[in-house]
Amino acid sequence: MPLPTDRRTFLAASASGLIGLSLRSSLAQTADPATLTLTRASALLRAKAVSSVELTRAYLARIEQFNGPLNAFITVTADQALATARDMDAALRRGDWRGPLHGVPIALKDNIDTAGIRTTAASELFKDRVPTDDADIVVRLRRAGAIVIGKTNLHEFAYGGSSSVSHFGPVRNPWALDRVPGGSSGGSAAAVAANLCLGAFGTDTAGSIRMPASYCGIVGLKPTYGRVSNRGVIPLSWTLDHVGPLCATVEDAAVLLAATAGFDPLDPASVDVPVPDYTRALRTRPAKVRMGLPRAGFFDDLHPEVATAVNEAIDVLRRAGATERDVTLPAAGNLLVGIMGPEAYAYHTRWLAESPRKYQPPTSERLVQLASAVSREQYIEARRQCDLLRREIKQVFSTVDVLVTPTVAAPPSTIDPVESAALDAGRTRNTWPFDVFGLPAISIPCGFTSSGLPIGLQIVGAPFAEATVLAVARSYEQATDWHTRRPVLKPT
Repeated sequence: MPLPTDRRTFLAASASGLIGLSLRSSLAQTADPATLTLTRASALLRAKAVSSVELTRAYLARIEQFNGPLNAFITVTADQALATARDMDAALRRGDWRGPLHGVPIALKDNIDTAGIRTTAASELFKDRVPTDDADIVVRLRRAGAIVIGKTNLHEFAYGGSSSVSHFGPVRNPWALDRVPGGSSGGSAAAVAANLCLGAFGTDTAGSIRMPASYCGIVGLKPTYGRVSNRGVIPLSWTLDHVGPLCATVEDAAVLLAATAGFDPLDPASVDVPVPDYTRALRTRPAKVRMGLPRAGFFDDLHPEVATAVNEAIDVLRRAGATERDVTLPAAGNLLVGIMGPEAYAYHTRWLAESPRKYQPPTSERLVQLASAVSREQYIEARRQCDLLRREIKQVFSTVDVLVTPTVAAPPSTIDPVESAALDAGRTRNTWPFDVFGLPAISIPCGFTSSGLPIGLQIVGAPFAEATVLAVARSYEQATDWHTRRPVLKPT
């Protein structure tokens, strides 16, 4: 499906030689945007070795070249992005530097509201929906100088783990176009893996940041519940939704989290806890990290190549000085369905009655089936148990600093537009408990299968211990090179 964007912008970019990345001026002399990290690009921008306009045009050009088969973007905001880039360049010339996101092109999952830019949730129901206000994280990102380059495709209304079920067509994995990128933040993960932007944001209710990060070979961070505001994000489950970054490196994740974390008095889930300096935490190598391995359930029935990669990653952490012990986590039972099903149905009740055909069939079926499986009494009890578990889980961290697991038990499956609930349950079995617990969790690349598909390692911390999670993840990243690998793309 063609992208709704200003074609003349791209024609001008082509005329200037940006298509194909034959870039002129300082950009060509410093770095290929296909290999830049957010942190490196930020340094180049601040040093005025490259302008924000040049960088933004370069990524718009990459989107024009490579998005076609990936279908990572629903909307590309070329004109607005370039206008903001010009403003950021002018501000920098005046000496007004807003921080490490100043002039940096990023993307947003298309369930995050953007004022004046349509926000569709990948559904026909909302295909013409244009919010009047930015989501809280968008306000924070704009204040930090970030440039919104576009809105990314997703599994419709974030209710699935493949990103195949979308009014705008399936998202494809950059490493293998016949494979899913994971979901529901599949477009954000594919865009980052394909270097179509320097970072992106997604949402995570059962693993929708971490699983796509694992499948696409990038970093994905789900903060503590309440650490980043959900206000202005189309909800799937008010109790379980989290917002967080997807990017190339752990350092990039720290920068993106720092710009968006903080108390929002208008979001009832937001928690007023001081925001530490996450980037400073990365400059201190963690010593004597106590690593907990919840083997029961999380390490069972792994794909052999996933098991090998994760065990080797644990060895890397051991060699870096981490100690380990087996741990048992509180049982979360069936709380995911008991909470998510009724809350998702509650949000969609009116539209399911008025416009049921505007949903993709798997979405409407799931909305009705999962909600009908839970009584009002069961939902109330599930909410109570969730609150209790979020207190109980803190006790686990009296003996360990982090938990380490595989992110996903198996490599990405082939694309199927009719997704089964059982397949989704298998994909998210290692991720959803930490949405129920509300804990910060990151997925980082830790290897590849023999067929070239990425494998992810999940590191989980205590409530609001994002700095610890980032530091341990960074320690592993510095000891390996998996995060430096990128798929080979063919231009359209």
